[in-house]
Amino acid sequence: MILPYYRSASRDFTLLNGDCVELLPQFNFKFDMIFADPPYFLSNDGISVQAGKIVSVNKGEWDRGGTPKQINNFNKQWISLCQEKLKEDGTIWISGTYHNIFSVANCLTELGFKILNVVTWAKTNPPPNISCRYFTYSTEFIIWARKSAKKPHHFNYELMKHLNDDKQMTDVWRLPAIAPWEKSCGKHPTQKPLALLSRIILASTDKNAWILDPFAGSSTTGIAANLIGRRYLGIEKEVEFAEMSRRRREEINCLKIYGDFRSKIKDISKAAEIDTPFVVCEDDLISDLPF
Repeated sequence: MILPYYRSASRDFTLLNGDCVELLPQFNFKFDMIFADPPYFLSNDGISVQAGKIVSVNKGEWDRGGTPKQINNFNKQWISLCQEKLKEDGTIWISGTYHNIFSVANCLTELGFKILNVVTWAKTNPPPNISCRYFTYSTEFIIWARKSAKKPHHFNYELMKHLNDDKQMTDVWRLPAIAPWEKSCGKHPTQKPLALLSRIILASTDKNAWILDPFAGSSTTGIAANLIGRRYLGIEKEVEFAEMSRRRREEINCLKIYGDFRSKIKDISKAAEIDTPFVVCEDDLISDLPF
């Protein structure tokens, strides 16, 4: 039997500690959306710049790459397991750089997904290129794909248009990296900004939707989901980061912090202009996870 590492009192945030490849086959539950930030395999003993200081690019053993074949097999394995956990009209978002994103795209196609967009996240504050031998890396990519080529997917088109000053939103998103206030409980080495995850969730789900993140990290996906009335299951292998996730979720139990976070994320503030308050309905909690 699976025992959660942590679950919020409101049951809208559940975290499992373990390897997603081992845990996903152990339960049956379908999700409306999946966001995955898998290893980019960037830990190659190189150096970068962070906050004006030269730092190692190494994130951990989990981020050390293998051969192209090994990386492709890994991606196909976890994506296939996630595919089984998606509702028929569900969608998956997967982030990456050139190091892993082409493998991910090929795996999605081979498994029968329909790729909808490849969003380019153009960072407004990228770290400088200290080698001065090539262009500064300032983008990441997020593939958006639906489970079935024929089953329509959910897309909040009018909301996205509203967030973009009543113009169609393009697949290039100019958003900053994480802000200092997002690091109050510690910082994950590959932490994504709440602004990015909030937009993804607002684009492809409705209130009370269930969202899965198989590589939870510090659970930015879950914090964003709870800030806008969605429910979350995260799976994280490292206890250190699972504990950080717990602290982050308990932090927003404070109504002042919860409100401050929502006010600082532009898309949430603008969405509230045309939407009802983002609250999880207690009646919907009856349809809960099987653990």
